[in-house]
Parts: sequence; structure tokens; C-alpha cells
Amino acid sequence: MAKRASLTHDSPSLELELPLLAPQERSSRSRSGTIPLCIMHDTGKPSPTATTSPTIPPSKMTATPQSPAGLDPQAPTDDEDETDVIGDLMGHYGKWQLLMTVLLSLFQVPNTFHISSSIYQAANKDFWCQRPEELQQLPVDVWRNLTGSLDNCHRWEGIDWSQVGNGTAMPTEWKKPPDGDRQLVACEKWEYETHDNVGNTWTSEWDLVCDKEHLKNVAEMFFLLGVATGGILSGYLSDKFGRKKMLFISAVLQTLFGLWLYICSSFELYLTLRALLGLVSVSVTYSGLILAIEYVDGKWRTLAGMYNLFPLPISYMIISGLAYLTQDYQRLQLCIGVPGIFLCLLWFVVPESPRWLLVKGRLDEVRRIIEAAAKFNGRQLPPDYQLTPPTQESSSQDVTYLFRSSYLRRISICFFCIWFTMNLVYYGIILNMSSFGGNVYLNSALAGLVEIPAIAVAMYIITKVGKKWLFCATFICTGVACCCAAITEGQPEMLWLKITFLMISKFTISAGNTIMPVYTAELYPTPIRNVGVGACNAAAGLALILTPYLSLLNKIEGHLLMSLLTAWSIFGGVVVLFLPETAVRSKAMTNQGGANAHNAHANASAAKQV
Repeated sequence: MAKRASLTHDSPSLELELPLLAPQERSSRSRSGTIPLCIMHDTGKPSPTATTSPTIPPSKMTATPQSPAGLDPQAPTDDEDETDVIGDLMGHYGKWQLLMTVLLSLFQVPNTFHISSSIYQAANKDFWCQRPEELQQLPVDVWRNLTGSLDNCHRWEGIDWSQVGNGTAMPTEWKKPPDGDRQLVACEKWEYETHDNVGNTWTSEWDLVCDKEHLKNVAEMFFLLGVATGGILSGYLSDKFGRKKMLFISAVLQTLFGLWLYICSSFELYLTLRALLGLVSVSVTYSGLILAIEYVDGKWRTLAGMYNLFPLPISYMIISGLAYLTQDYQRLQLCIGVPGIFLCLLWFVVPESPRWLLVKGRLDEVRRIIEAAAKFNGRQLPPDYQLTPPTQESSSQDVTYLFRSSYLRRISICFFCIWFTMNLVYYGIILNMSSFGGNVYLNSALAGLVEIPAIAVAMYIITKVGKKWLFCATFICTGVACCCAAITEGQPEMLWLKITFLMISKFTISAGNTIMPVYTAELYPTPIRNVGVGACNAAAGLALILTPYLSLLNKIEGHLLMSLLTAWSIFGGVVVLFLPETAVRSKAMTNQGGANAHNAHANASAAKQV
């Protein structure tokens, strides 16, 4: 029987396989100068083994236990941090790893820009039927009175416009022509408010009002549909072609699509480009996060994955400032597309994952990276170290394994509900910021600001206490805050209080969003962790696709949106109670659990956190 730890497809970590040997055999194995090392990524297969010289002591290598079947644990395991030979050679974490992981975290900036840009680009504008050419100077309120339509989508026919002067108030009989001539007809063109601090948006560019208003939600749904599709493909492509190659191919395409949107004049083409942008943006998130995690070792994978999230709230604040300064969807698109050009230049700075290269047998490249990293970290390499590429094995795990025991059925159903709820509430708050009232730029900046301490607090607390009750509390507190915001809905004098409750809900749901992937990775057994996280991501993708349509609820009833978010938050908190608790870990988190958790988190926020 062997001890094995594995990270799978959605969580790219290393697999380490150390047979349980008798003392005499272990001694002989050590003298022979080989240490089995397995590194596996997105294949969902048990890892192969690789060998190194005896200069790396086997005592540094740790592994996690696995049940015989690997599929039916009755309680979550308490894995220890793992290290491997590559980390022992170039350093588990040093100046080189810090520099590379910080550079990779910058790729989250354009991703966040693109996913949150619709808050400003698709903002609603006040509109009315276009005035005839001879009445362009007629006051808008007088013209609206003349059209005879409350929805500004129709106007009366049968009025002799030549009798109307630009400065004349409308007689009553002109509002209501004779019955024989009077009929409401649909407006063909519209005019828009120009002094609303919103500027030119999708609404005013393509007349997305009245019967076309739903197309704004369709445009955002196309983007999030691309995110959901890319989440399925990106892990496989990253393992097949390499983390660095997929990262920069996706980054180049993201930049091209982003800049193409700046000059695009066709709404149909705009929809297509938004879908493609979502597809490649989530690949940037995946590949960059996998690469960052595989540069470090042991418990540092957890920290590298988590501080990779810090550019997200900072980007929310930056784009709110850019939107305020530009107030034009095209100029804003240019501003958020240009940074990708500079990030593509990091191709000459960022190396490929040495662990992926070792699996592929590209040993010369692995040595160059190890030697450069060790030199940068001030470490002395053994003169005779050797690396041997691993061999591949097979595995047949699939989604059916998630339902083969009562334990797995319970946590799978619970996590499907939790991931759906988390994404619906988290992005329901972010992407509907413009419909909550007040200054959309200030609200969005504050929402980004409160997420910074939320991530930091969650990072600290989850390493100290069990996660079940803390995770439940984040949902319940979010529900209470959303309920209070719903109570203050429709009361302009209490707008400041409503915004305060919204910021509280954003703080608590952001903390929960940080805990969720870590908790998920801990409760799923190692052999099917990839399958479990992938299935949870499918539930998250469904929530992302539905999120743009939440804004329509306010058109039905003003309290409906916040009431729905309240109900789902409470539901999520109740579902958490059915999950088992996890043990408090002495070393923060396992190699595998950490990497799985953070890659899963990337998928959920890529949309996101794209």
C-alpha cells in the first residue's frame, strides 16, 4: 500500500508517492540515491515517479494517507504540508518565488476589468422618443407630455407638428388628438440624457431600450457563458500545452479581443467578442494561478494562491475611477484593453512551470529554471543533482464517484448548492451595483475597498479555527445585511444606510468566497478532489449565467432583488450546517488542498475573476 497525495485538474498541484517500506528497505532505497517523486496536473491520473540524487534528504518528503478505496472516507483527512525535490533544490519560497508570483497576480487586473466593465458600459440611461427636427429646442418635459406615453417607448400619431413651436406649451387637445386619428405607435429612435454622469453606454449606442432592453443582459450573459465554457477547457489545455504557453496565448487573445471591442460598431459582433473574451479571460486566470502555485512549495502554495486574489478588489476601485473619468463605454474599453499589452511582455521574464516540464521530460529546461531560481534566492545547488522524468499511470475516476457513498453524496449535494448560492449572491451584488441607487462609481470603489480586509481576515482565520461555523456565519451575516438593505429600499432619505448595509454584505460574502474553495478541497478525498471541484464549478457557472438577469427583478418590485439575495444567503448558511467540520491544521493547509482550493476559487471568480 502506498501513501499518495494528489491535486487534480482543477487544482494543479504535485502528487507525491512514497511507498511504505520496511526500515531496511528504506535505508537501501536511500543509499541507492533515488526518491520517488510524482508530479501530476490536470489529467486526473495518479502521478508518476521521478528520481533525484541522495543530496535531498528523504526526511523532507511528506505524503498524505489515502483510504484503500480512496473514495469513501467518513471524515475529512488532516493532511500535512508537502514538499518536493524541486522545492528543496531552488527553495520552497524566496525572493524569486515572491517576484514571479507577484508578477503573475497582475494578470488578474485586466480579468477583473473585463468582468466588472458592464456595470458602467451597460448602465441604464433616461430616454425618450426622438423629437422631430423642427422641435429640437422644445423642452424635454413638454415633449414627453406630448407623446402621451408613460414608458417612453410610444407616442401619439395624428399631431400636426407644424403648429408646434419650440418654446410653446402644449395645449391639452394636442396631447389627445381626435379619436379617429389618435393611436399610439412605437418610437423608432430615441434621445438620451447627456448630463447623468454615465455618458455613452451600450444603451445609447445601440438603442437598447423598450423591446431591446433585454439585449444588455444577453451581452453580459454571453461573456459569462464564455467564462463557464473556458473553465471546463482551460485546465485540460494548460496541462497539455503548458501553463506559460496557455497563459500568454490567452493573454494575447484577451488583449486583441478587448481592443477589438473598442472599435466594434456591430452589436452582433460585439456579443461574439464578449463571449470569446470571457472564454480566454478565465484561461488567463487558471493558467496564471496554476503557474504561481507551482512556483512555490509546501504550505506556501496556499498563501501564493490567496494573495493572488488581492489585485481583484484593487482593480474594482481602479476601474470605477476610469469609468468616472471617461464616461464613455468605448474609451473605457480602450483603457481596460491596453494594460494587456504590457503584461504580454512578461513572456520574456516568466518561465514555464518546472514541475510541468519535469513531467514532460524536458530536463534541460528544468535545470535552467532551478539554477536561475536558486541563484536569485542565494542557494547553493549540489554539484551532482539529477532529475528523472516520471512515467504515466492511468485512473478511471469520473463524476459518478461523487455519489458512491452517503458521505460523498451529502457533501456533493451541499457544495453544489453552496457554490451556486455563493456566486449568485457575490456577483449579484457586484454586477448590479448600478441599480442600488447612489453614485455607482463611489459604490463600486467602496465594494472593492471592503473586500481587501475581508480576504486578509479570511486568510488569517481559516488557518486558526475550523471553517464550518465561520463559513456559515458569513452567509447568515450577508443575509441579515441584505435584508436590512431591502427594508430601506425606496426611502431616499435612508440611501446612506442602504449603501452601508450593502458594503457589510459585500464584506461578509467576500470572506465566505475566500473560505469556500479551501473548505471544498479539504472535504473531498484526494483521489476525486478534481472531479468534485469541477462539478462545483459547473454549479457556479449556472449561477454566473443567471446573474445578469437579477437586475430585472427591480422592475417588477423594488424590494425583490435584495429580498432574493437575502433568501439565498440564508439558504446557503443553512446548507453549510449539513457539512462536517474540518480539523484545525498545524501547518495551515496541505499542498494539495491549498492548490485545489485556489484554482477552484479562480474558476468561481473568473468570471472571474476573469
